[in-house]
Amino acid sequence: MKTAKKSKIVILGGGTGLPVLLRGLKKYPVDITAIVTVADDGGSSGRIREEMDMPSPGDIRNVLAALSDVEPLVEQMFQHRFKTDNELSGHSLGNLIIAALTSITGNFVHAVQEMSKVLNVHGKVLPAANQSVVLHAEMTDGTIVSGESKIPFSGKKIKRVFLTPDVIFPLSETIREIRQADLIVIGPGSLYTSVLPNLIVPQLGKEVCKAKAKKVYICNLMTQAGETLDYTASDHVDAIYQHMGCHFIDTILVNNEEIPQNIQDRYKEELAKPVVYDVDRLINLGLDVIYDQILTYEDGLIRHDTDKVAKILYNLLPNS
Repeated sequence: MKTAKKSKIVILGGGTGLPVLLRGLKKYPVDITAIVTVADDGGSSGRIREEMDMPSPGDIRNVLAALSDVEPLVEQMFQHRFKTDNELSGHSLGNLIIAALTSITGNFVHAVQEMSKVLNVHGKVLPAANQSVVLHAEMTDGTIVSGESKIPFSGKKIKRVFLTPDVIFPLSETIREIRQADLIVIGPGSLYTSVLPNLIVPQLGKEVCKAKAKKVYICNLMTQAGETLDYTASDHVDAIYQHMGCHFIDTILVNNEEIPQNIQDRYKEELAKPVVYDVDRLINLGLDVIYDQILTYEDGLIRHDTDKVAKILYNLLPNS
């Protein structure tokens, strides 16, 4: 008997937001493809990237862990970060394993594919590019800040971000997945350093614009100093559109739950505050606005509620 074909969801992002979302989504009968930024240059990932001239493994590692189906101890081992007095200090075991597999196979994508088998990953995990890339930001005063980890700490307002080298090719498999998607999800994650580094890979961004699938943007819950200070939800969308040169988002998912003052106070030191959801302007931009209670708290930090967001996305699929 022929089994029904699963709906295909393609998600683009990075940082801490993407793994949170994927942990909820993998519980549903959907075909998941996560396209992950490889522009991270901080910590263990940055050291490995520089020493081996390979894409940064950190965000990929976190996504692999989120989509894995292994014993908790195996996942804990994969995510373990060494604390020593030598060169091993700060390195994640998972990053080192991915680097070793890249060295063995001679190809970062093959390394990720082999790691996916070992971790029994639900779906596909694909890097936005199969080469080492550097993220740069041009500030409103014309200065250029290079390096994903440095951009939020420049103390200046971002005008645009861009990647080097000038010629970057996405994977053919990534293009195919975008073209076949039933739903494309952008975010959540840091706007300029997690979300846009995927979309500004030239051919990849064009394919997202042209794709027939419904496109959903999951807006951040809090602003981020050095990136989106005082940004409203529509400011996030405007920044994406300015970089892409096309208006392509169909639906935006925003939070309508009041954030307790004591939680907001914890974010004051980093100059972060709840994103203002200017619904009227979002509607004027032609977006369908889904306004729901989508946040939760983890160790005093605000996170998207993985189960609620996953359910909303699943219900947006055709034939769901």
